[in-house]
Amino acid sequence: MRRLLGYTDEISVQPGQTLNFKVSSEDEGQFDLKIVHIRSGDDSPGGPGLKQRVVDAEVNGTYPARYQATQVGSFVSLDRAEAFALESFTIQALIWPTLLSKDEQTVMGNWDASAGSGYAIVMEGGKAALKIGDGSSVETLTSGAVMHERRWYFVAASFDAATGEATLVQEPLVRYAGEGDKANATSTMAVRPGKGARFLIAAHNTASDGAIVADGLFNGKIDTPSVVNRALSRAAMERLKERKVPRDLATDVVALWDLSKEMNGITAYDVSANRHHGAIVNMPTRAMKGWNHDGSEMVWTHKPEHYGAIHFHDDDLYDCGWESDASWTVPQGTKSGTYCVELTQGDQWFYISFYVRPPTGKPTAKLALLVATCSYYAYVNHHMAYDWGTLGEHSGNTFAIFDLEDMHLHMHPEHGLSMYDNHSDGSGVAYSSRLRPFMHMGPRDNLWQYNADTHITDWLEEKGIEFDVITDDDMHAEGVSLLEHYDCVMTTTHPEYYTTEMMHALLNYQRKGGRFIYMGGNGFYWRVALHPSLPGVMEMRRAEDGMRSWIAEGGEYYMSFTGELGGLWRRNGLSPEAICGTGFAAQGFNNASHYLRTDASEDPRAAWMFDG
Repeated sequence: MRRLLGYTDEISVQPGQTLNFKVSSEDEGQFDLKIVHIRSGDDSPGGPGLKQRVVDAEVNGTYPARYQATQVGSFVSLDRAEAFALESFTIQALIWPTLLSKDEQTVMGNWDASAGSGYAIVMEGGKAALKIGDGSSVETLTSGAVMHERRWYFVAASFDAATGEATLVQEPLVRYAGEGDKANATSTMAVRPGKGARFLIAAHNTASDGAIVADGLFNGKIDTPSVVNRALSRAAMERLKERKVPRDLATDVVALWDLSKEMNGITAYDVSANRHHGAIVNMPTRAMKGWNHDGSEMVWTHKPEHYGAIHFHDDDLYDCGWESDASWTVPQGTKSGTYCVELTQGDQWFYISFYVRPPTGKPTAKLALLVATCSYYAYVNHHMAYDWGTLGEHSGNTFAIFDLEDMHLHMHPEHGLSMYDNHSDGSGVAYSSRLRPFMHMGPRDNLWQYNADTHITDWLEEKGIEFDVITDDDMHAEGVSLLEHYDCVMTTTHPEYYTTEMMHALLNYQRKGGRFIYMGGNGFYWRVALHPSLPGVMEMRRAEDGMRSWIAEGGEYYMSFTGELGGLWRRNGLSPEAICGTGFAAQGFNNASHYLRTDASEDPRAAWMFDG
């Protein structure tokens, strides 16, 4: 496994901009860091070999090693803990659980697991429960009825400190004959809720010092959570499901969160007068059908009130959140190209990849090499070797092969998933971030995407062809204005994932007379979106059609970042053929073989392609 890892806060920079390198090591001591220019990253026996040049940089040197932990799993965090340190209360939400087999999961509360203090609605063995603790003793009231996965339930818990009466409600929104998943329970408790910790939704806190260390992470959707400062009747609870604070409860409602607001944001908006807005952590899936979705609208932008649910997962990840160990400001005059930070410590090594582009509006070559960073984001940290281990054996007559990255990801799921994976609850991964260590996307790795792309850079340098390197991220941000400085734009080997802005940039470039060389396969296939304000995160919905490892739920095909329909570009009005004249239809996993030239290849109109 990898014991030395790192990442950077940017993937494409120009001279004058600064990169911050974040490193974690499981070994004590020191690690070495140096900037290298990569010509070829393929060190396989049949490849061109590893060709890298050390860059003379002040940041090169030896640094103290340390381990940096990662908070994985999504939740909502509230800042003002004192506002939720209640003696009497009602907490409620509508939930759609998706992994009932998991150990205790917290729906909401200020439960402090380290002190056994506070209150929370939790899931225990598939049953809702109310937990209250004062720091010395804990009491639990359980519904006793097991829920079903992927069905909507109303759960609520109230407590009256004056009488000690606790009430727990677990009610399915749709009931079926003979099913015992509805339960209401009451109890008189001797314990009273202690101070607790920071209030969280979809998790509880294990740190009582004001920090956030989330555990008990919930898997499933949560809609319309609320907190009231007294015990409510069942009828009063019902009125809060509409995401509006009734006038007669205005002074009692501590918070009522409408999760349909600002769908591409990271704020959970409290619509009560208190405005206890919460921070949404680690990118749970938004634009999800809520408890009141009735099938009348499939586009969330048309009826956002039907999409008031957030789907939380215990393996969501946006940013590892590591501290920086070193920084490098790219000097003026640095050659555009493929670069890495090479980390070494004993027998451990790791590369942090990034690209240096030319200054804005100042190309240094006639040819631009367009690196498919969005496709990197889709595939990075994939768990295919373990999770799909028998695929090659069944369909390609090959053995499953596990390398260091495969083993590391299997043992360290906190470093995230790819868009080809499923979350622990079986739902597809709709978001991918670059703010984490990248496996399978660096030198000395498999001949796939990154290393295959360095075959192109090696060939260009061998032939003496001058070129600038630009990335999908650059083209998305700047559009055709980035491309029109070049006589020709060449892709890398696998430009599969494209945003609307990127597609239009390439189309407009060609319409203006720009020359285009397509070096890939399966290009311009899936439509994706980059977040309009959060750096380094991409969204995709696998919808309706195409070669795919999962499919989005019906009614959840539209992306939360932009409101655009996800899925294939050919179902969104732009086929791959519109860009490059050829497209991907299907694939198989049988053994590959050679091609034979036909007589047509001798035609002068095509024969030149075989000259080499």
